[in-house]
Amino acid sequence: MEAIAKVTGVRITPRKVRLVLDLVRGKDVAVALGILANTNRSGVTEVSKLIKSAAANAVNNNKMAENKLYIAEIFAGDGPRLKRYLPRAKGSASSILKRTCHITCVVKER
Repeated sequence: MEAIAKVTGVRITPRKVRLVLDLVRGKDVAVALGILANTNRSGVTEVSKLIKSAAANAVNNNKMAENKLYIAEIFAGDGPRLKRYLPRAKGSASSILKRTCHITCVVKER
């Protein structure tokens, strides 16, 4: 049995989010939330919300025990890029890519 939670279109680059995901991959849900509470990174709030959502899905929809849950898979993929332009000298422009990501969390019972 497994429970899945996804969040799409998060306005943080996937590279920054993956640094946070590497901290909690394979850990118990309670331990992972404790690690995230003491981490000072930009993607921590979104990842902790996602883990709580996956745990709630497991408990409420699949009748799993809350104290036996662990993070089996968690990964971030690229989302759509917002293309913006910055004016530069002599009438030219530089492009700016504002990246987004999709994050997926799979929770299983030990």
